[in-house]
Amino acid sequence: MNLTDAKRVLETALVCSQQPMQLRDMKALFADALGLDTLKGLLEELRLDWSGKGVELVHVASGWRFQSRPEMREYLDRLHPEKPPRYTRATLETLAIIAYRQPVTRGDMEDIRGVTISSLLLKQLEDRGWVEVIGHREAAGRPALFATTRQFLDDLGLNSLDQLPLLESPKDAERVFGDLVEPALPAEDAVGQMPMILEPDDAPDAPHINDGFSQ
Repeated sequence: MNLTDAKRVLETALVCSQQPMQLRDMKALFADALGLDTLKGLLEELRLDWSGKGVELVHVASGWRFQSRPEMREYLDRLHPEKPPRYTRATLETLAIIAYRQPVTRGDMEDIRGVTISSLLLKQLEDRGWVEVIGHREAAGRPALFATTRQFLDDLGLNSLDQLPLLESPKDAERVFGDLVEPALPAEDAVGQMPMILEPDDAPDAPHINDGFSQ
């Protein structure tokens, strides 16, 4: 298979995939006949090919995917007028603390915010797939340690926590995480495809951000 045909196969698989595709899945498309450098080159070509269109190819935490560009949201919303749930300021501030200071306990979050944090608030973030318990602190009561998930990064369109913008304080969370209320649509939703389902790998331990909020 020549590279032109390979790029066409890769493009088709990405458009039809419901989940972001990892490089190992892409290699399987070609029975491991294409190396990683070749695949990365084809991905960059595809990214450029779609640069002037309403859908873009992006690299997020779980792999590569096509998604709608932010400026298309206004028009796509007319097809799906129902709005996703809006999250309270307290919820977004708590999410910001977990994202920028992880891993953290509920007590850590309460110390930073200066108020009691509801168990229902944390459950809401867990149910949404944005945070998870990754362990327990070796302290009295062994409190749970919370961290963000790959789904959280995917919904923000990020590849790693290092790409999070600088945050002055948790009170700025709505500015940073506002897109989580209306994340970019994966391409199969944007163009009406019926994709196959690919199971993601088990998520690794969430990486840490050492500097936390800016001073």
